[in-house]
Amino acid sequence: MDGAQASSAGEETHRAGALRVAQVSCDAPDPITAISDQLGPGPFALVCLFASPRADFVGLNRDAAGAFGKADVLACTTAGELGRHGYEEGQIIAVAFPSALFTAVCYAIDQLDQLDTQAVIDDLIQRRMALNHRAGVMPSEFSVLMVDGLSLQEENLTSVLASGMGAMPLFGGSTGDGTNFTTTWLGLNGKIRRNAALLALVRSRCPVKVFTVDHLVPTEIRMVVTAADPARRIVTEINAEPAAVEYARLLGKDPNQLDTFTFAAHPVVVRLGDTHHVRSIKKVEGDGSLVFFSAIDEGMVLTLAEHQDMARHLDAALTKLGKDRVPEQILGFDCLLRRIEAGQFQQTRAISDILTRHRVVGFNTYGEQFGALHVNQTLTGVAFYAPDEE
Repeated sequence: MDGAQASSAGEETHRAGALRVAQVSCDAPDPITAISDQLGPGPFALVCLFASPRADFVGLNRDAAGAFGKADVLACTTAGELGRHGYEEGQIIAVAFPSALFTAVCYAIDQLDQLDTQAVIDDLIQRRMALNHRAGVMPSEFSVLMVDGLSLQEENLTSVLASGMGAMPLFGGSTGDGTNFTTTWLGLNGKIRRNAALLALVRSRCPVKVFTVDHLVPTEIRMVVTAADPARRIVTEINAEPAAVEYARLLGKDPNQLDTFTFAAHPVVVRLGDTHHVRSIKKVEGDGSLVFFSAIDEGMVLTLAEHQDMARHLDAALTKLGKDRVPEQILGFDCLLRRIEAGQFQQTRAISDILTRHRVVGFNTYGEQFGALHVNQTLTGVAFYAPDEE
């Protein structure tokens, strides 16, 4: 994209909708200046940067600190981006929340593996009270979480946060590293973090709806986890057999041919209350154990799931968000495995077109958070509607 195109796209973006959205290549020589030009004038309450792992993340955060006035700047690395043309690669997506419509309280939660549960809850409650004091006249509220996607701490964190969240809905995404699964990064106002999470508590003049969707339906094929290492999300045995061998047998496949495409096409779900939630498989270890993206434990009953048509299901779900009034924009966190599945079934273009038509921006994740749950293979986010006239 040349300068004229970037400027034109930026002007179009910041004229319409509650949010301002910008997009630049991760190879741009001065991405923050380009992003600032596209976003247009502030002031902003919050700016989020979703950066390809190919970007100079340290330099990006250094230049972003203070570049948007008093706005907090939250940044993370991705497993892919949701941008101007749907699924994107090698991009930096910026989403800005204008102060006229939003007020935000943002902070970092460090050392996720050593959380002081009560201290985290107390801090969250105090910050929610401070936000309500500052922006009590803004009728809508929600919270956005970005969490280290390699920390293995998402379940514990969301459970703790739920205890202090009250009625405020929460959604989030686990940061990514493309398909490398090596290192993910977060940044808050220029400071780089790992083993951490960033939380934004937001109030808005815009009506909002936090949502999660998936296109999976449980089958009758079940299996029981008979040996596992929950702390590392590793299953060593299923039905008292080596995990990968038994999983492959149930699929009618050769265990030596299991790969990411297989796991995306044949997920498993667990029943929690009246609903099922995906527990996606990440990889096979050399000893034949299975590594999961989410918490797993001995005795857990897993059910194989089958897919509905993802493009048709996604379009219907996003259209439903506009049943009474059409959202102006949607901020979405979409699981990497959905993107892989789309490619496997030659639906990348169709899904990209749907995301573009419904004005979805965000990033691909290593997992999603919705309320107190850490989930996989979903699109989770918040829809923004035009503010009611005063």
